[in-house]
Order: sequence, then structure tokens, then C-alpha cells
Amino acid sequence: MDKKMHKAVLFLDRDGIIVIEDQIDTFERIIYIPGVFGALSRIRKEGSFHFAMVSNQDGVGTPSFPQEDFDKPQERILATLQGEGITFDDLHIDFSLPSDNCPGRKPGIGMLDKYRSGEYDLANSVVIGDRQTDVRLAYNLGCKAIWFVPPSQKDELEDDLKDTCIFVSDNWNAIASFLLDETKTKLRTSEVIRNTRETEISLTVNLDGTGEGSVHTHIPFFDHMLDQVLRHSGFDIKLHAQGDLVVDEHHTVEDVALSLGQAVREALGEKRGISRYGFELLTMDDVLAEVALDFSGRPSLLWDVSFSREYVGTFPTEMVQHFFKSFSDASQCNLALKVSEGNVHHQVEALFKAFSRALKKAVHKYPHSDALPSTKGVL
Repeated sequence: MDKKMHKAVLFLDRDGIIVIEDQIDTFERIIYIPGVFGALSRIRKEGSFHFAMVSNQDGVGTPSFPQEDFDKPQERILATLQGEGITFDDLHIDFSLPSDNCPGRKPGIGMLDKYRSGEYDLANSVVIGDRQTDVRLAYNLGCKAIWFVPPSQKDELEDDLKDTCIFVSDNWNAIASFLLDETKTKLRTSEVIRNTRETEISLTVNLDGTGEGSVHTHIPFFDHMLDQVLRHSGFDIKLHAQGDLVVDEHHTVEDVALSLGQAVREALGEKRGISRYGFELLTMDDVLAEVALDFSGRPSLLWDVSFSREYVGTFPTEMVQHFFKSFSDASQCNLALKVSEGNVHHQVEALFKAFSRALKKAVHKYPHSDALPSTKGVL
């Protein structure tokens, strides 16, 4: 299974959006932009973006700006941000002067070749900067940009950059709300009522929830696993299932999985603007679980799992594969699961946790995109 994360990147300038624009060569010159801590910590906590700082620092290493005078304030800035829950996955700092014509100097993309390898989701990546050269950087990379200036300056943007710039604001709270899609009014919800001679199921799902709700199937271990879905997917789920348990668990587990898959499929609607793919590598005590899924519109299950016991408590382990197969069929997704040998309870729980976290990533909706994530034009 491919473990590389196809993740969107948030490219952040430093001077002008995190700290005031200046040659910051002393601690006294570090002055933070209002609202930056709360906004960036919210975006970082949400977890959809790979954080990369991209900054031009003119002439560092020259007599007028010694390397040490840059390094110490930079270390202080990063440490302060880390204390607020804001960490960077990558730092890209260009020390050249404009006259050097360095290909790594913004808006050049010489420092950023790694993001063009196909391992990152550039189409949904965003550059935030206070200069038009930052918007130009986004244009050159093939991603989007937020121009950190007062909205009144919007008309000053060069014509060929207007499609690249998706938001203009110098208010960090507004930017965070925009990126996190907190202003949307239409939540992605679905309700499924499934009544047969074998089961009666009532289910509501909100893909844009906070992990609130309850599950009740009258199968204790299955409830424990569905609680993992509730907690780790971030979905709001209310589920009540009454099945023919005097026969066995099969019908209840199958119909719950079919109902959950149907609810997710219906809540996704046309799937515009979603990530589509979700990946998770999760360790739990003595086991390692790997899950990947793709809301491709084509159901498929890849199952690389071996259990050494037939039951966890009274729950048949054969029903674990059947649950995921039924979910894949009903949601019309490709689903691949793998887990190492180990304690069977841990194997099953790790699979459900990894599945749930992969779900959260796959259904993530980019607020600035209405594109269908498919070259075919249909999912």
C-alpha cells in the first residue's frame, strides 16, 4: 500500500503575515500580526494542510545582515509559534538579493520542486502572503493564493493573477474561517431508515460534525468499534439498530454497514471540492494498521488481514471483513485494509480507527473549490 500522503500544502510567508514586515535581526523587532496565533493554531489543529514557510530574506550572510542575526530571531519566532500549537513541516528560506536572480527566490519556485512530484495536492494548496509576488508564486506553482492585504486593494491585483487569488483579507480570523469553511450554511447530512424482516435501522450522519452522537446495536463489541468511527471520523452519528440476534450477528452488522455506506454516499452528493482520497497509518500497542480509500464511485475491497482467533469476546472476526465489504459496496468506494499480526482485539480496533481517520481525510471539503476531483468528469 502506498503510504505517501497526497496532502494540500499551506505555503506561508513570514514577514508581513506572521510578523511585521522588517529586517528582523533582533528580538526587539519581532512584532506579531494580530490574530495570527489563534487563526494558525485552528488551521493546524484541523489537520488538512501540510505547513511550509516560504520566505525571502534579503542578503542574510552579508555584512549588513549576518547569519547569526537572522538565526536567533527566527528560532524565537518558531519556538513561540510552537508554543501556540503551530509547527511547520518544512522551512524554505531564500537568502539571495533581488539582483542575484536566484531561481529559488519568490516568485520563483526553485526551492519548491518537492511539491511538484505528485505526492502533494497542489490544486487545493494555498499560498498566503502580503505581496503580489506571493500570489505570483501560487500562479507559478499551480495552486491558489490568499492575498494578505485590506480588501480595498483587491482591484490592484494584476489581471492574470485574479483567477489564482481566492480571497483577499488582512484579518486572520476571516482567513481561518474561509480555509476551514466555517461560514458554510449547508452541512453535508443524510438520514437512512432501513427496515427489513431481519433488521430495523435508524441512522443520521453529519460529515461536518464534531464527533457527537451515539450508537446502539445490541452487540457490545460492535458498538465499541462504531464508537471509534464516531470519535475518529469527526462525523456526528446517531444510530439505533435492532436485529435478529437470536439468529446471529450477520444481518445486523451487514445492514449497519450498508446503511452507513449509503448515508456517507448520499451526504457527499456530487463530491465536488472533496479530497476524495484518504490514507491512514496507525499503530495500536502491538499492531500496525494501514487503510486507504477512494470515493471513486466504484466499489472494491482489498483485504490483507489475518486473524488468529475466530472471535473477539463473542463477536465473530469474520464479520469485520464483511462490514468493510458492505460499506465499500454501499458507499461506492475503493477500500484497502492491512494489519500486522498481533492481539486480535487490537487488530480489529486499529483497523476501525485507521478506517475512520482515513474517512475524515477523504470527505474533507475545500471551501475554495467546487471542482470534481476526477479527470473523467464524473465520480
